[in-house]
Amino acid sequence: MDLDLGREQLVVVGASLGSLRWFDEKLPAGSVVLVEEPDVIRRRDLVRFADDLPMIGRLVAAEYQTGLDVDALLNREPGLTAARLVLPGLEYAVGATARLADRLGLPGAGVAAADVFSDKHRMRLLADEIGLANPAYELVDDPARAARFARAHGGRCVLKPTRRSGSLGVQLITDPGELPDRWAASADPPAPTEATDRGLPTGVLVEELLVGSEHSVELLVADGDVLFANVTDKRIAGGRHPVETGHTVPSALPPSDHDALRAAATRLATAAGFRSGMLHSEWILVGGVPTLVECAARMPGDMITALISIAYERDVIEAYLRVLRGERPTLPTRPTGAVAIEFFVAPPGRVTAVDGRRDALRVPGVLDVRVDTKVGQTVPEMRSSAHRSGHLMAWGATPDEAAVAARRAAGEIRITVG
Repeated sequence: MDLDLGREQLVVVGASLGSLRWFDEKLPAGSVVLVEEPDVIRRRDLVRFADDLPMIGRLVAAEYQTGLDVDALLNREPGLTAARLVLPGLEYAVGATARLADRLGLPGAGVAAADVFSDKHRMRLLADEIGLANPAYELVDDPARAARFARAHGGRCVLKPTRRSGSLGVQLITDPGELPDRWAASADPPAPTEATDRGLPTGVLVEELLVGSEHSVELLVADGDVLFANVTDKRIAGGRHPVETGHTVPSALPPSDHDALRAAATRLATAAGFRSGMLHSEWILVGGVPTLVECAARMPGDMITALISIAYERDVIEAYLRVLRGERPTLPTRPTGAVAIEFFVAPPGRVTAVDGRRDALRVPGVLDVRVDTKVGQTVPEMRSSAHRSGHLMAWGATPDEAAVAARRAAGEIRITVG
């Protein structure tokens, strides 16, 4: 990747360890300034982590997750004014990154769009305003109100925090009587490791439970113009916690559904005033109509960017960085093949054996297998994406071929708990 970056010219707000390791393979030494919360730096031992990555020229401690004082940060760290691009490494950094980019006169999401897409209730209000399909929803402050909503919608609902990511705190409720016991898991979900100890305030949404296939749309936008759009198929775990267990790029949907999803995502981006960057929106097709689930003004997680880069034979993260540099890169309009990822889900318990990696690698089309769970570890109940046990990726000539290969290979992985 040749981005012509000098020392400390890329500012990353929020430490996504996987993304930073990828950047380290691609970017010049000393080109990155990493901004992170002081308590997160200590808890995650980020000083040592940064020392191990040559691309990180400096680690800056700053409180940003509950509101960033940009002027105070620049007064304390005047070297940041030399930045040529700024990007959010985490969901909780989207608002702060937009404010810093605006202050420095650099491309970014824009503060208004960042704030809308960082709050699931504000996002719902915007979708209503422009006529996009939404589930029925209500912002609630106690389980009794959520139970009344559920009873009015067939006794089922989705309960979710307005300000979390990775499916954290999202629950499918099929018995309104359970809501008093389930309330705290959404209203005050456990803090993720990347969150500040000060706490991340959140509201609670209760929503109609929709039935349909699930998809995401990834847009690359420059100055309000969509340069690239991809539709991804999603696979979701059954049960109370709808954690994503797999993705396929591109979607196997017919062209008319691709067009409808891309059009809906573009309408949402335009209505929010999203300016430059990557937008990752999630949808359920209900009777052929794209119905909004949520949207993030950042790179997607779950290695979707890697899937896109392989399927389209174009490094989409490089293109994203070029957009944040003020460029308008050219990207392919069609993929050359398809790629799928499957995540391993181990049963709760203490791991006594992990088998099958070699067998999985022998499945035709498999590109990579990574098992993160080790013997001796204790696996919790899967309540968010952080509780998955690894992943594998597989290539195919078509989306169905890639997905079948990935599922077949994933079936070879055996994680035994006692």
